[in-house]
Amino acid sequence: MPPDSAAPTRAPYGPLPQGGTVRPVVRWGSPVMHRRQAEVTAYDEELRTLVADLAATMYAADGVGLAACQIGVDLRVFVFDCHDSTSERTVGVVCNPQVTLPEGRDRRLDEEDEGCLSLPGGYVPLARPDHATVDGTGLDGAAVTFTGDGMLARCLQHETDHTLGIIFADRLSTRWRKKLQKNHERVAENYPDEWPAVPATVD
Repeated sequence: MPPDSAAPTRAPYGPLPQGGTVRPVVRWGSPVMHRRQAEVTAYDEELRTLVADLAATMYAADGVGLAACQIGVDLRVFVFDCHDSTSERTVGVVCNPQVTLPEGRDRRLDEEDEGCLSLPGGYVPLARPDHATVDGTGLDGAAVTFTGDGMLARCLQHETDHTLGIIFADRLSTRWRKKLQKNHERVAENYPDEWPAVPATVD
């Protein structure tokens, strides 16, 4: 789902770096997608280049979030550009994310559809808490916190999962995993192996 460019935008810790290279998105099944990633320990030009590549790839794929493992890099970092329930967009980068979810009476589930750029074209409903907070560090190593509801809450949870080696199919029942795979297979031929560095052929 592409970000809504007309919506108000928050970038409390600064914009995403520009000038990155669009990289192929790694698909489910690749080992890097299914293991906890290495912690970010160096906040240097190499990290900034990686984040710029993540941003460029996310936008080329019309995504709202992308983790480093999705371009084959074993590092706990993700970027996002996603709207909340009021259509306000938030843009950011999080290294070494830790997610906090509501508990008890404050916990309400959102059962909207979810998809993943690493399984392009596949969407099924997945119940997740409708509010999330993620703490971590930014590009300079300083602490960052992002919080929100709606699609933003789902995105923060989804991308944090990626840094832990969890794909959203891991949270589905067998029946819904099969449906997800079928949905993907219907359009898989439209997404070349090098997508989005090579454009999809979706109408």
